[in-house]
Amino acid sequence: MALTGRAALLAALGSLPVGIWEPSWTGILAVNAPLAVACACDFALAAPVRRLGLSRSGDTSVRLGDTADVTLTITNPSRRPLRARLRDAWPPSSWQPGTETTASRHRLTVPPGERRRVTTRLRPTRRGDRQADRITIRSYGPLGLFSRQGTHRAPWTVRVLPPFTSRKHLPSKLARLRELDGRTSVLTRGEGTEFDSLREYVPGDDTRSIDWRATARQSAVAVRTWRPERDRHILLVLDTGRTSAGRVGDAPRLDASMDAALLLAALASRAGDRVDLLAYDRKVRALVQGRTAGDVLPSLVNAMATLEPELVETDARGLTATALRTSPRRSLIVLLTTLDAAPIEEGLLPVLAQLTQRHTVLLASVADPHITEMSKARGNVDAVYEAAAAAQAQSDRHRTAEQLRRHGVTVVDATPDDLAPALADAYLALKAAGRL
Repeated sequence: MALTGRAALLAALGSLPVGIWEPSWTGILAVNAPLAVACACDFALAAPVRRLGLSRSGDTSVRLGDTADVTLTITNPSRRPLRARLRDAWPPSSWQPGTETTASRHRLTVPPGERRRVTTRLRPTRRGDRQADRITIRSYGPLGLFSRQGTHRAPWTVRVLPPFTSRKHLPSKLARLRELDGRTSVLTRGEGTEFDSLREYVPGDDTRSIDWRATARQSAVAVRTWRPERDRHILLVLDTGRTSAGRVGDAPRLDASMDAALLLAALASRAGDRVDLLAYDRKVRALVQGRTAGDVLPSLVNAMATLEPELVETDARGLTATALRTSPRRSLIVLLTTLDAAPIEEGLLPVLAQLTQRHTVLLASVADPHITEMSKARGNVDAVYEAAAAAQAQSDRHRTAEQLRRHGVTVVDATPDDLAPALADAYLALKAAGRL
């Protein structure tokens, strides 16, 4: 088999007539001089790295769990061909574990005066902004004996957005909304509803909906149907304090709260309501106000992308004051926070009346499904102890929820998978009851 490149050169150099047992400067130079000349030529023929031009294009945002392609364009202005290996460095959370080596390293050849593109495929594992780091390029000569190496920077940022996994529930909730919106007859009335139409009475209808004047003018009993008012105001309040950092499954509670808030925002905007967002712990972390129905969901997703739990105790008084300033008119305030006894009893309950006397308040909390599993454990002493501890934890949550309900707060307590649809159902129930 014929040898080429570096192997052929080394084989040729190894065949020079050198006295193996009689080392001398003459013999050493006889071998090393051709090798040194070859290395020098190889180095001289390697394309320079510093003069390369680099630019980026591609995706600037991606949902968590999806892939983003960022293209790097390399321009070779020199008169020598570029034979190189390239490493496009990004933060470790930009890749799935174990895939960085194959995803970030590229081989390329760029003829003189031309350009080539390489694409780095990111699959982030965390929300937030991922910023490109250094680009390391190693340029080789034609024999591969010597190389030049240098680094460049081509700034680029990819924003990793919340995955919004609960959007699969949106079609069913919109169908229920269409029923409430008067497209299908609805037998509800109350404060905050508008008269829609008359129809014939059927057994089971609420007798309070009978229109006696209309009934007197016709031979059948007529009932009024109602539709919920539009243009209501909803303020989503995300608690980003220390309790939101607790992990339930593979994600912090904050992520489940954000997913539920996105589903409610999508549903409410379709219902014609105005949706704002406030993220707060001891100061405002995000605030989205005054967005149109078509722009509210992208704005919320973008604002939530960079939110992280803060390891501080939430200032309930500050949160309440900020919520009141943000919503001066009567609104539905949705608190996505914890149901733990201490933060509620010591923080929220003393200031809750300031919210409930002016607004309708709905509190949504993420429950840990592992607690339910523990409560069913039996078989040995440890299992029984875990079951007793889980039962105590559940009892504390139920007691806290009852305290809130006595203050007029609607409480939703559900696991991460069930929280979003449960919160949407609670919103639809309030809308059907005319409480918005």
